[in-house]
Parts: sequence; C-alpha cells; structure tokens
Amino acid sequence: MSDKITTNYPFTGEILQEYALSTDEIIIASLEKAEEVFMNWKKTSLNHRTELLQKLAEILDQNKEEYANLITHEMGKPYTESIAEIEKCIWLIDFYEKNADEFLADELIDTEAQESFISYDPLGCILAIMPWNYPFWQVMRFAVPTLTAGNTAILKHANNVTGCGLAIQNLFEAAGYPIGCFQTLLVSHDQIETIIENDIIKAVSLTGSEKAGRAVAEIAGKNLKKTVLELGGNNACIILEDANLDKYIETIVKARMQNSGQSCIAAKRFIVVEEIYDEFLEKFKEEVSNIKFGAPLDPKTEIGTLARVDLAEEVQRQVDESIQKGAKVFVGNKRDKAFFEPTILVDVQPGMPAFDEEVFGPVAAIIKAKDRHHAFKLASESSFGLGTMLFTEDIDEARKQIDSIEDGAFFINEMVKSDPRLPFGGTKASGYGRELSREGILEFVNKKTVYIK
Repeated sequence: MSDKITTNYPFTGEILQEYALSTDEIIIASLEKAEEVFMNWKKTSLNHRTELLQKLAEILDQNKEEYANLITHEMGKPYTESIAEIEKCIWLIDFYEKNADEFLADELIDTEAQESFISYDPLGCILAIMPWNYPFWQVMRFAVPTLTAGNTAILKHANNVTGCGLAIQNLFEAAGYPIGCFQTLLVSHDQIETIIENDIIKAVSLTGSEKAGRAVAEIAGKNLKKTVLELGGNNACIILEDANLDKYIETIVKARMQNSGQSCIAAKRFIVVEEIYDEFLEKFKEEVSNIKFGAPLDPKTEIGTLARVDLAEEVQRQVDESIQKGAKVFVGNKRDKAFFEPTILVDVQPGMPAFDEEVFGPVAAIIKAKDRHHAFKLASESSFGLGTMLFTEDIDEARKQIDSIEDGAFFINEMVKSDPRLPFGGTKASGYGRELSREGILEFVNKKTVYIK
C-alpha cells in the first residue's frame, strides 16, 4: 500500500499534488483533539454557533471562484457546475443559520410531571466518510448541521479530492471554529476500521457505494455505533402518455446528464409508456445532442470527463454487458480515457447492468412499458430506493401513487434533487437515515427525555 495520495486533473491526466497519509500517531492525536474540543464546544451557545455559520457563508462567497476551480481540477466537473455547488453550500448554511434555534429547542411534552421535555444534546465526535462527486456539497450538508448541533467532526474524504477536504478544514478554521472542531484526515481504507472502533468516535455518516456502506455499517454495528448511510441509486424516471415533453424534456435530460452523470440521485432508468415512446426518444436524442463537451474550465462546457479513468472503464463494462444481453446503442458509446460520450441505450430489460446496477456516468437506459401499470411495476424492480421521478399532467392520479413508491423521494414533474429544507435519504440498498432539514440536524443528537416532578 502506498503511503501517498496523488491527485490528478481528469481532463488532462496531469498530476496536481501529492499528499502523505496521516500516520497512526497523527490519527490518535486528531481524535483526542476532537474529544478535547468537544467538551467546550458543546457548552457554547447556539447563538455563537450560528454567528460562525454567517462567517462561514461569507468566506465561501468571497472565495467561491477559488473553491470552484479546485473542485473542477480535482474531479473534472464543469466550472459552472462547481460554482453552483459552492452557491448551494451557501444556501444550506443560510438555512441552518435561520432555523437551528427552532430545530434544537427543547420540545415540551405534556405529562403528569411538573415539567417534561426532550433535550437535544450533541453526541461527540462524528466520523464522515465522503465521496468525490460533490466534494464540497456532500461534506457541508453533513458538517453544517452536525457542528451546529454541538458535535465535532472528523472527515475522511475521497482520495481524488484530497485538496477539497483540506480546504474545507481551513474554511471552518478561518470562520472561527475552534482548531479541532472539524478535521480532515488523510487515511487509507485499512485505517478506517481502527478509527470507527475508537471510543472517541460516537457515530458515522457515509455517502458512497452500497459496498462501502455495508462494510462501514458492519464495523459500526459491531461497536454499537449509529450510522447514517447515503448509498447508491438507480432512480426511475417514469414518462406517462400525457407527459408534456416540450415543457420538461430539458429537465428530464439534465436529470441524467448533470455532473457528467455522476450523481446518486440522477435519473438512470427512463421508463416510457409505449404510446409516447417514439416521440420521447426523438426529443431526448435531440436534447442530448445539444450538450456541449469541452475543457471543464470553459464556461460553455456542459459536460466534462468522468472523475477518473477507471470510472469510465466501469461504465464501459456495464454498457458492453448490457449490449451483449440485447440492449442497443441509440446514441453515443465512445470512450476516450476518462471521457465517456453521452449515451442512450434502448431495448433495456431487467437482468442487464443498465437496468439492475447503478451506472455512474452519462448513460441513459430507455425502457418501453406497455401501460401505466407496467411502468410503475418496472420502476419498483430495483434493489435501490433513493428516488423516483414521474412526468404526467394528471397530478390527481400521480398523488395516488405516492404510497406505492418505496423510495426516499418522489418528485412529480421535476428531477430528484437535494434541498436544505427537505429531508434527503433512501430505502433498501440506498441506505438509511436522513440528511438536511430538521431531520438531518437531529441525526447525531441524544434525544434525551427530561422529567421533573
């Protein structure tokens, strides 16, 4: 195992930086620092913590071009999308600054007691294991509510966005958070188990693959520690015969192709009722053909390379195996190193990787359904449960389907997306627990019953 982390610019392959892994001594010292800081941090007033949020947002806004440039270089996201990611982080911070006081206030319960209530107390140091596809947003949506609730945090970021991980630690410290309140550790997967087992770590939040989630949940469970898991997705996008394609086709294509298709909540399976299938396919193809590929730093670029060459190779495997099982290429299927051309597969059926697996790249699997009933049946044929999209003009009928969708989200005439005001998370192999909203800030607190007689 190498004792270094090397980051690369996916568009050219050039080496950006080399980092030394944290030694076991550094890890222990960081954990002890986190615990030491927690003892004081949990006693700070909520008013003080929300004042720091305001400063955090100011620094992000003042330096968003620098942060966006870092995101784009480390994982290849088009620069315009990187700017949008930083702006979304500012929105998140603003949301918790305004609402944390209400979310964390003692909840009075009427009983026979003189006074009884629920007190929301921080747990301690929380470990976050985060992915590369939204290197600031994924971390901030964990860190902002978790720290505001009075916890401290340790981040293990994806290796290919190590610079982002370190920049986020610097960001919190520049905003006035105590040194040790938020720390980024450069550690290997082998070191993660030891960190989770340490008594200082009280809980774990992981956003990543199903495989990673199962491994971390097993270690945490063995040590009786809570986990929040936001794992993969294979979202269905159901197109009914009355869908307004002229109005929504841009949204439908964006639901698959944003972030070069590297999103857990992207639409991956487009289940189209037969009656509208041909019209949908032509409009979808036309919209996809207009997507502009280019250098990620070019403001006109709408789709870039994938974050690493091996990720593009995995997408190629999934496409090739689907073709071997009967799928056909309608558009695309060209790869050059980390770039994978926006691709449309038709005749996709259950049993193919394009239907069963999460394809983390710009590949749209189009599935023909006989009718509405068949469309919903196909949508539910997934081990994942992150989100479903439905496009229809019959909203009353769509409402009747809410209970039949098992996923963590059901969006009608809109792409599934995360919003600070709404809880975010999945079911089945997409994980459990919720981020964002009031639900997110209460994931890592002790909901303590207080009874005074």
